Amino acid sequence: MMDLEKLTLSVCRLCEETGSFLRREASKFTQADIREKSHANLVTYVDETAEQQLIEGLSKLVPESGFIAEESPDLLSGELTWIIDPLDGTTNYIHGIPVYSISVALRKEEELVLGVVYEVGQREMYYTWGAAPSRMNGKEIRVSPTKTLNDSLFATGFPYYDYTRLDEYLAFFKFMMQHTRGIRRLGSAAADLAYVASGRLDGFYEYGLSPWDVAAGSLLVRNAGGKVCDFTGNGNFLFGREIIATNGLVHESFLKHFKVSFA
Repeated sequence: MMDLEKLTLSVCRLCEETGSFLRREASKFTQADIREKSHANLVTYVDETAEQQLIEGLSKLVPESGFIAEESPDLLSGELTWIIDPLDGTTNYIHGIPVYSISVALRKEEELVLGVVYEVGQREMYYTWGAAPSRMNGKEIRVSPTKTLNDSLFATGFPYYDYTRLDEYLAFFKFMMQHTRGIRRLGSAAADLAYVASGRLDGFYEYGLSPWDVAAGSLLVRNAGGKVCDFTGNGNFLFGREIIATNGLVHESFLKHFKVSFA
């Protein structure tokens, strides 16, 4: 039987090692090392090397596992599947903005059973497993106690290649500007979700995301007492390319207003 707690702590150590690599390389690469996979979707040798480090380390921890990984699309998934992003926030990283994360989740069949987000710049390790409480650097964390949208602080991500829902997005962005304490755009969905789990943010929403952006963070939010769904209020957030995560207390109010724009 798999010891999820022991495995999670091993993943945390692996993420720390990879995070040290990211910090070392931050001052070394040049513009010549940056490639554009698509408009504003950037990648460097740092992303690719970090991913290989994670894949090698995770394969040793769970030899029978498969992978869903951003820079290695040809890897197969299986009964046990790692869902990983070696550098969530590449644009921030390239520009020296210290908000970027490593995101690692383990999925057993249809269930997420382990989630780790390492916010490298702040050296904050967020982790959870099974139904255990979410933790940050060993301390248990909980979502915020905020009860109303007017008192809430949200994060979102700006669409950078999929503009098919831009009008709806901007309409709701206007509503949120006028009816909350503010909206933040950190540039790393994994960090956004970790901040919801820790109570720094009251909620987060974005579309155009991939499984590796949200897998670990969604489990952190749920195990910290929050709620996670897709834009319809249902559960297709992992592969549905859209997510809403809140502290739970503002969830229904947020959804009610959100559906006016995203009908």
